[in-house]
Amino acid sequence: MFEKGLLAGKRILITGGGSGLGAAMGRRFVELGAELIICGRRLELLEATATQMRSDFGGTVSAIKCDVRDGAAVDAMMDAIWRDAPLDVLVNNAAATFIAQTEQLSFRAADAILAPTLHGAMYCTLAAGRRWIEARHKGVVLSILSTSTITGRAFTVPSAMAKSAILAMTKSLAVEWGPKGIRTVAIAPGAFPTAGATGQLRPEGRDEGWASKNPLGRVGEQSELANLASFLISDSAGYINGEMVVQDGGAHLRSSGAEDLLQWTDAQWEKQRTARSKE
Repeated sequence: MFEKGLLAGKRILITGGGSGLGAAMGRRFVELGAELIICGRRLELLEATATQMRSDFGGTVSAIKCDVRDGAAVDAMMDAIWRDAPLDVLVNNAAATFIAQTEQLSFRAADAILAPTLHGAMYCTLAAGRRWIEARHKGVVLSILSTSTITGRAFTVPSAMAKSAILAMTKSLAVEWGPKGIRTVAIAPGAFPTAGATGQLRPEGRDEGWASKNPLGRVGEQSELANLASFLISDSAGYINGEMVVQDGGAHLRSSGAEDLLQWTDAQWEKQRTARSKE
């Protein structure tokens, strides 16, 4: 689909890049010639993912342990990265969410979602942007959001709030940082099933026929998201700034994706809370 060297010469950091959509994007970036850095909290997982990518595609892939909820840790990670060379692209992918009745959320549970999803993305964006601006180096920030930024979404309210805030950051920085050669863009994926997301968002008891209700009658393929991300961070998308591209098969035009949970009983919610407390 793309020229093999589309991302050649690009140095890219993906937060939460050890698994799921982060790893899928990373594989495609490396395949297209990028130098890749993946970060997350589980170094063993990151190193295994990096080793597999190097085996499959060659190239340079490195892993850094970093808890993006910690601003000081983010700054230290960026210092370590910049010692070799500046980044060209930051992908804000790390996030957390789970379904819950909002009135039952503790402050700690809400912060468990807001900290990596909102604060982590903000910390990483500020740390990269500051360094780019000081060095007059062009850069791209791609944030992975959600269609809840358009529709809202019941039962995942902290996530919807965080993703909407990052969209506001994307639009705001497009104006503030655009003149400095820094683009900010975003993707709002629909259903792209991963082991982590499915376990948190689609536990036993939810509508099993949900995928067929998508206007296209299916879920997304990870390769489709990876290709869109590759285009948006490439020089070919150099005139796209401050925009969020929705990639959900048209699902948000029909539903927010949470309506089935309005029918859940108290017993179902109690079962879900119990299961989450054991994780």
